[in-house]
Amino acid sequence: MPPDALRETGLIDHILPRFSLKTQVRVKPSAEGEADIALGDTGPAVFSGPGERVWQMDLRHPDNADAKRLADWLMSEVGRNTVQSYAPEGTPLFGPPPARETAAAKVSIDGDAVLGLEVSRTKCTRCHSVEAGTGFAGISSTPSFAVLRSLPDWADRFDAFYALNPHPAFTQVEGVSEPFPENRPSPIVPIEMTLDEVEAVRAYVATMKAADLGAPLQHQ
Repeated sequence: MPPDALRETGLIDHILPRFSLKTQVRVKPSAEGEADIALGDTGPAVFSGPGERVWQMDLRHPDNADAKRLADWLMSEVGRNTVQSYAPEGTPLFGPPPARETAAAKVSIDGDAVLGLEVSRTKCTRCHSVEAGTGFAGISSTPSFAVLRSLPDWADRFDAFYALNPHPAFTQVEGVSEPFPENRPSPIVPIEMTLDEVEAVRAYVATMKAADLGAPLQHQ
């Protein structure tokens, strides 16, 4: 049930018949305490206006299929367009909700980048190309450090690489990794590292220029 201020704009009378025509679901306004959906100051923002008022939607009974369908419709492109098309005097009264501001994640880089390059050359080149101009190193099917650096979660990947397949089968980090079981030894000469070396490798990768992978593929 919307507050009186919203009902008086005529928006509800504008959108409900259009929703019912599209879905064959009939919506009946009800008293505040009995409503399955309430528009007010609780829940995700769905539209704004008149003025600077932001309207939020509280889906109180998500197990109610019809209420859930109306909530999904209001959040959909069709529902938003229906709200924003309401212009009783030629000027739209409602618009999209304000965009949410997101703070850019900051990656804290500790470690010795010079040591990281040395460790990368010594312990990572059997699989990866670890620096520009050394295409002969690594395995062709294994991404280079520059390619990994281009991924948005590169820092997390390098922080926990020893726990990501296939590394656990042949990598031991001092004080972190469990010893290899006697019946399942490393299939190759193990890579042994300390946590300081792991941090150093990440610090080195942070100094690298990310590989340019070009524009995303466009599917038609």
